[in-house]
Amino acid sequence: MNDQRPIADRPQDAASAVALATVEVTHDIGLHARPSVVFTRLAKSFPCAIGVEVNGDGVWLNGKSIVKIMGARIRKGFVLSIRAEGAAAAEAVAALRTLVERNFDEEKSHARSA
Repeated sequence: MNDQRPIADRPQDAASAVALATVEVTHDIGLHARPSVVFTRLAKSFPCAIGVEVNGDGVWLNGKSIVKIMGARIRKGFVLSIRAEGAAAAEAVAALRTLVERNFDEEKSHARSA
């Protein structure tokens, strides 16, 4: 059965693998187009459901949706909670957290010079 409810609203049981991590965005511009694409592509590579909460607002976004991630206008200093449920949940959360910590593997921050 494919539960379409947001991750935070789904019942938890022993068979559900759930992983959660919190990470601060340190990229100078935040999740603009390129980092958002990189994040959602990585999220889509895992079979589990992935949710992202921004600054503890209680709203869980679909971490595999470029529209939802870009629409959140995530900036430097924002804190992301990344939650995964299902197969490979721990691996997914660890990989996404590491990606954010590595500034989305961008060589430069693309910030304007002062």
